[in-house]
Amino acid sequence: MAVAFRGGRGGVGSGQSTGLRSFFSYRIFISALFSFLFLATFSVVLNSSRHQPPQDHTLPSMGNAYMQRTFLALQSDPLKTRLDLIHKQATDHLTLVNAYAAYARKLKLDASKQLKLFEDLAINFSDLQSKPGLKSSVSDNSNALEEDTFRVLEKEVKDKVKTARMMIVESKESYDTQLKIQKLKDTIFAVQEQLTKAKKNGAVASLISAKSVPKSLHCLAMRLVGERISNPEKYKDAPPDPAAEDPTLYHYAIFSDNVIAVSVVVRSVVMNAEEPWKHVFHVVTDKMSLAAMKVWFKMRPLDRGAHIEIKSVEDFKFLNSSYAPVLRQLESAKLQKFYFENQAENATKDSHNLKFKNPKYLSMLNHLRFYLPEMYPKLNKILFLDDDVVVQKDVTGLWKINLDGKVNGAVETCFGSFHRYGQYLNFTHLLIKESFNPNACAWAFGMNIFDLNAWRREKCTDQYHYWQNLNEDRTLWKLGTLPPGLITFYSKTKSLDKSWHVLGLGYNPGVSMDEIRNAAVIHYNGNMKPWLDIAMNQYKSLWTKYVDNEMEFVQMCNFGL
Repeated sequence: MAVAFRGGRGGVGSGQSTGLRSFFSYRIFISALFSFLFLATFSVVLNSSRHQPPQDHTLPSMGNAYMQRTFLALQSDPLKTRLDLIHKQATDHLTLVNAYAAYARKLKLDASKQLKLFEDLAINFSDLQSKPGLKSSVSDNSNALEEDTFRVLEKEVKDKVKTARMMIVESKESYDTQLKIQKLKDTIFAVQEQLTKAKKNGAVASLISAKSVPKSLHCLAMRLVGERISNPEKYKDAPPDPAAEDPTLYHYAIFSDNVIAVSVVVRSVVMNAEEPWKHVFHVVTDKMSLAAMKVWFKMRPLDRGAHIEIKSVEDFKFLNSSYAPVLRQLESAKLQKFYFENQAENATKDSHNLKFKNPKYLSMLNHLRFYLPEMYPKLNKILFLDDDVVVQKDVTGLWKINLDGKVNGAVETCFGSFHRYGQYLNFTHLLIKESFNPNACAWAFGMNIFDLNAWRREKCTDQYHYWQNLNEDRTLWKLGTLPPGLITFYSKTKSLDKSWHVLGLGYNPGVSMDEIRNAAVIHYNGNMKPWLDIAMNQYKSLWTKYVDNEMEFVQMCNFGL
């Protein structure tokens, strides 16, 4: 190593220069020697660590790991770190893809296509990891990695990772339990919403089918009225029949505007009566149907000496809005609004209460049953029949039943927790809660034997008026006649044997045929009336056999019976 110095003047300077040169040469020699020794030691340590046999420990000690990372960092390729990262990503996603593929096999879902894609993707990752360039570069740190080769490899791995992630996201719904549970809940909720909507629409359609006047009934009424207009002399009113006020006979009350239905009820009673000449029928209808009803029974008089009296509601002069609360309420603007405002818009929204908006609740015919003692003041007992019943046996035994001083003889309908007072009355109202037992058993209207003397004694009509006035805002019960009937005759009803009155033929397809055969009266309560096309076929013949098919207008109006 040569070092140039600028020389001084004279001899003394020359000697001093020679001494300094010797001193600095010695220092340089010593530095070079120590540098050589340091490099030799470093080479030995590096070779020993590189050729050190693998240890049994899974993880190196902290000291060795630190030294190894230090030496590798001194000589590593800059791309090695990124290579390690993408290698780790490929390994992780290979594990994830294999897990999903195994789960798909286990569940045996209809995901064979997904399963094939996952398996193919797993093979691609395996092939990618086993490529000679990648495998050697990862395992051997001494090999330098070319930039172009790395970029091709990085792009290929990233594409595979992107594909794997997309497939996992798409198939996550099938394998994520929580997502699957939530999806099932959403599906159930949607189906329930559809079911609720379908039920509402079905209720509306059923009500329209049940309560609209069928073409055949309209035809019959028009034919009968036309007959009266064509032959007015033939259909003059007959003088009053004395049997109508004879308390020793069997009296029936039927309130309806349905001519064919009334004819079936009357005909079934007469055909099954042992002494039909002792039976008197009191038919009350509205003014519009009065002419048709009279013409029918003029053209088809009762057989075997039975009696019939036909009147309209208007013939009972005491029934006016000043006496009958229900008439006053029916005329009120509030009730008219309840019935008629926004019917089309709210038809499906208010399906629960839709049956209470039935036009029959606007008819006084439905409430006449609460005025029987005033309508027939000379009678002691009367059998009330709905127009959708059929009498299959002689029912005079009802007049012989001891009612034990009670007013109403009826068949109870409760079983378990069903058809009890709590289902018909609003027991959140304090007055109802204090006056009645919610577990009291309900009974059925449709066939009721009434002791009119006991009725007068107990002043039941006054009780009916009292409660009807309180319910003007419909807070005690919804519209209808059964709730006020349950209130009026509370603790005044005698339970009859169930064979007297079998119900449900208008809505329940499961009524036992043995019960029907043993019943004195069968009742088509419900929407599926026997004169409608929606009637249940298994019960329809029990009604049609009492239809007077020989009546010419029945044939002309195509009842399809």
